[in-house]
Amino acid sequence: MRGSRSPAKTALGLVLTGLMLFPVYWMINVSFTRDQDMRKSPPNWFPVNGTLEGYHEVLDRQLPYLATSLVVGLGTVALTLLVAAPAAYSLAKLRPRGGGALTFALLIAQMIPGIIMAMGFYAIFLSTGLLNTLPGLIVADSTLAVPFAVLVLTTFMSGIPEELLQAARVDGAGALRTFWSVVLPVSRNAVITVSLFAFLWAWSDFVFASTLDQGGDHQPITLGIYHYIGNNNQQWNAIMATAVIASIPATVLLVVAQRYVAAGVTAGAVKH
Repeated sequence: MRGSRSPAKTALGLVLTGLMLFPVYWMINVSFTRDQDMRKSPPNWFPVNGTLEGYHEVLDRQLPYLATSLVVGLGTVALTLLVAAPAAYSLAKLRPRGGGALTFALLIAQMIPGIIMAMGFYAIFLSTGLLNTLPGLIVADSTLAVPFAVLVLTTFMSGIPEELLQAARVDGAGALRTFWSVVLPVSRNAVITVSLFAFLWAWSDFVFASTLDQGGDHQPITLGIYHYIGNNNQQWNAIMATAVIASIPATVLLVVAQRYVAAGVTAGAVKH
């Protein structure tokens, strides 16, 4: 009986997976479709008479947007780790007064809608000169990642044995040296996890980019795709080609880092 249900479950899983991946396939298909075939009925399920015009458009116009997104993503990762790692170490091992209230505040911060934060940042950046700048966009994107990063790293670091830290102190290491030489290397999986999520959030951000960098000289790829959309625009192959290219870095990162992400997310719960 149990064995007879297995093929059905496998088939159901394949069907559901196919449904979830179909938009990705259709994006790739349209990226190779000629303009005159876009409104064909029924549509071509495969790129018959395919074209690379959309990808030529990406190389001609979208590379600066991709470079900006890469800079913003890496900057967001760096700023997130710079703030979140020491904060998590303090909450997990130094146990400062008010640590529970701070953890609760971080949970609440994750519930604030991004558009509300964007309007607040707009007013602040307008008066500080950070509007339409890359540093301003990096700071804004980091506010999405820091609360999550602190919570994940705190959970992981809480599971580090006290004996390991005491051994470092016996060797003469202070709190900073213990954090840098012992805690961070042991927390590698969690650090990779939060870095990946921080990069992906920054890479796919549209709300902050459209609110805080609409008039900037350097705009991310989400705005690059948005600029294609208009009442008289028929360049759907260019739009989809840009989306395909923009998806490649995120896909590669997920494939490469998946084992670290799985270990980083579950290690804290297992250790407790």
